[in-house]
Amino acid sequence: MVDTRIAVAGAGSIGCYVGGLLADAGHDVRFLARPRVVDACAKDGLRLTDFDSNETIVRAPQMVEAAEQAFSDADVILVCVKSGDTQAMAREIATHAPTAQVISLQNGVENAAVLRAALPAADVRAAMVPFNVVPEGDAHFHRATSGNILVEAGPLPDFGTPTLAWEQVDNIEAVQWGKLLINLGNAINALADMPLLTQLQDRAWRRLMADQMAEALRVMAAAGIVPAKTTAAPPRLIPHILRLPTPLFRRIAAQMLTIDAQARSSMWDDLKRGRRTEIDALQGAIIALAERHGRQAPLNTRMRALIREAEAAGNGSPGLSPGDIRQ
Repeated sequence: MVDTRIAVAGAGSIGCYVGGLLADAGHDVRFLARPRVVDACAKDGLRLTDFDSNETIVRAPQMVEAAEQAFSDADVILVCVKSGDTQAMAREIATHAPTAQVISLQNGVENAAVLRAALPAADVRAAMVPFNVVPEGDAHFHRATSGNILVEAGPLPDFGTPTLAWEQVDNIEAVQWGKLLINLGNAINALADMPLLTQLQDRAWRRLMADQMAEALRVMAAAGIVPAKTTAAPPRLIPHILRLPTPLFRRIAAQMLTIDAQARSSMWDDLKRGRRTEIDALQGAIIALAERHGRQAPLNTRMRALIREAEAAGNGSPGLSPGDIRQ
């Protein structure tokens, strides 16, 4: 057994997958979870699968519904809630574990700052999760794409497992902006209602992704932000790669990312389940940056508006075409 006591703040897809692998490796892991996840894991255990056909079953994960139970005596807290819930979760941590090490495994670029402001006595680290995890049931979570977790450099327990590596980096803010750039595609996939791999085979969809990403890169450049490489290709080249003819794109993309045939974005899953998305932490961050620097971001603005419409409708993905989105 490993002595480090870990709490997962938000046992959703990422929290259950990462925390489950740590529990299987022998760490003492407690999950702050919704009742349906608690009940499902009590019945069937926690099942974790991935794109390489690995399977892990955690027979009796410590799933709890109260923050005090999850955080009491925790050495490390992995924050895995949606960006809109960060402030509320920070208050819970401040109440029950104000000096624990806190690692933000969240999308967006502002969550670590929010956590630091609420937890002045804590060692708060930003991190970047490059892969997506999709729920296949209340107690089954499937990792559909490749990549290692990148975390802000500093003292850290050994969290490596046979199927998941953690790497420390010095330029975590640039890494987060690089990941945000890739995550702008989440909204496009959520609006399309199709597997990501299918979408990437269609040049019209790729051109839409490329145009949105190029727009974001122009805004970042105006703000003096240089996003780090989070795939095999530098960020400035990705729009050009996306615009390539499909046969050439397939050959290049095969060297950049491993992805399941049925993988979809977490934002698509949020719409399907009637949950609030992270559109404000993704496209919203680009729009806010553009406003601060006197720039325009019309395609990102359009994407945010369409996602908000879908959230309000509550009918899941609207199944739009590239033309629908560009109107």
